[in-house]
Amino acid sequence: MRTINNINNEQYLGKQLVDNLFNHKGVFVLPAKTLLTGDHIRLISQHRIMLQPQDVVQVDSATFYQIAVDDCTAAMESIFEQLRYNKSKRLPMIELRNEVIPFIQQVSEKNDFFGILAALQPKDDYTYRHNVAVGILSTLLGKWLKLKPEELGMLTIAATLHDIGKIMIPSEILTKAGPLDEEEMALMRKHTTYGYELIRDTVGTNHQQALVALQHHERMDGSGYPFGVLGHRITDFSKIVAVTDIFHAMTSERFYRPAAPLYEVLRQMEDNAFGKLDPYICSVFINKLMQSMLGNDVELTDGRVGKIILILAHDPLRPLVNIEEDFIDLSRHRDLGIVRVIPQ
Repeated sequence: MRTINNINNEQYLGKQLVDNLFNHKGVFVLPAKTLLTGDHIRLISQHRIMLQPQDVVQVDSATFYQIAVDDCTAAMESIFEQLRYNKSKRLPMIELRNEVIPFIQQVSEKNDFFGILAALQPKDDYTYRHNVAVGILSTLLGKWLKLKPEELGMLTIAATLHDIGKIMIPSEILTKAGPLDEEEMALMRKHTTYGYELIRDTVGTNHQQALVALQHHERMDGSGYPFGVLGHRITDFSKIVAVTDIFHAMTSERFYRPAAPLYEVLRQMEDNAFGKLDPYICSVFINKLMQSMLGNDVELTDGRVGKIILILAHDPLRPLVNIEEDFIDLSRHRDLGIVRVIPQ
């Protein structure tokens, strides 16, 4: 390792130190075998150390995803709390760009949808982890839609901040164990306008990003909120975030309800693709998601586990599954569905 004035160690997030780490004055910094989190990366940089490839070893993908997502989630919690108690209500964009966005981009570079999704499952931090999840999933979807790099960068920030207006909502409403009443729901829905105002008034953001906070609950048929606008008035970024927001919310375990089975989530999204969600964006998301299942083991609704070996063009949500000596065509077995994908 060596010291340098312009230090960039983010590429080593999720990797493991080979030996004990000391700075150039011989001061002990970190022990050998440490799995590097964002906090570790910042500590190393503060000691003016630039890591070299031989200083670390690669860990398995699941560990990398978990470290990166956990660290981003902790950073988002810090950002939320700063805003909650900061009278100026200005987003800490430097912290967001340095501690969250690079790691979201790193995770989204991996072509392992369900491995990533496993790391995105909330623990007791849904409010914060959901923002990270929508940031990652929207970045993946933006790549599948072939957005230009500068558009993708703007989308990542907008998606990660889509729910920032919830800092203005009382915590007892955010964490209520059960359905919200009419008055509580009206207040909850204000997070869209609060988020719009927060992003709009922050230097380093643009109006398109602010509109994502405002419009991610709007729907193509005008049934959404806060204004019930029709699809032609909803921005493309907002349509992308609407799809990933719904998907992560429905596939997440919450303290008041279990996660919905994967087949049920995808079926509902497909049904909504011609009415509530943008049909092209939704179909790209579903098709790419299904293609990423090829070769993965899945659990079916009858409890059996098999491997997906073919995505059927005429019915992509119901693939061909190999279970021991049998081949199950889910398009012909309408009583069966995929509960979950088992990450490789």
